[in-house]
Amino acid sequence: MARPEQVLVLEPQHELKFKGPFTDVVTAYLKLSNPTDRNICFKVKTTAPRRYCVRPNSGIIDAGASINVSVMLQPFDYDPNEKSKHKFMVQSVLAPFDMTDMEGVWKEAKPDELMDSKLRCSFEMPLENDKTHESENNKTLSSSTSSVKTEPSALPKSASASLDDGEVKKIMEECKRLQMEVQRLWEENKQIREDDGLRKRKVTSVSAPHSSALATSVVRDEGLSTRILAFCVLFFVIGVIIGKLVL
Repeated sequence: MARPEQVLVLEPQHELKFKGPFTDVVTAYLKLSNPTDRNICFKVKTTAPRRYCVRPNSGIIDAGASINVSVMLQPFDYDPNEKSKHKFMVQSVLAPFDMTDMEGVWKEAKPDELMDSKLRCSFEMPLENDKTHESENNKTLSSSTSSVKTEPSALPKSASASLDDGEVKKIMEECKRLQMEVQRLWEENKQIREDDGLRKRKVTSVSAPHSSALATSVVRDEGLSTRILAFCVLFFVIGVIIGKLVL
């Protein structure tokens, strides 16, 4: 008695294609659809079980539903002169309404209730033209990335050259002028301290002890103020130089 026709719809219907290189796991996908109003039990079998890993390899497909099966080919040494003889078979059976054990369904199923579909396997390697095209694309992408990385560096160089020609000269001239100003202030400060020393000696010889202490305090305050002024000018000069260099 002939077996009933397969009710599941397979995509692809006749062939599973695996595209290399086969140095790593290669996966093909098989879609099983159930267009009926009954639940269907299925199994996926192969003639080379050690070469493939199938997930899921069995289960139940509800009425009107579908499931994707992953067929994973394990790495191997590919020989283009050797044709694949591997085959897969999708076996199915109508699920009983009162089903409680799927394994029991397969054991109790009669031969004339089983449905099956067979698929062959094919191995394909990428064409040399595809490899060449991919290599050219990678080179183009690498070149574009390199140009993007190098272009921004050209702008700072030109800006630096412009700064060396004009701004640096002005900064150096102003720095020299400010240094002369600081030197002049230091000389004035030295002269003031000498004058304060002479004044102190005069006040000490003429005035009372109280007046002498007051004069000494005044001299010290004046000397301190002069030093603070000189340091402020120096810090101002350094700040101007650093600010212009940063800009």
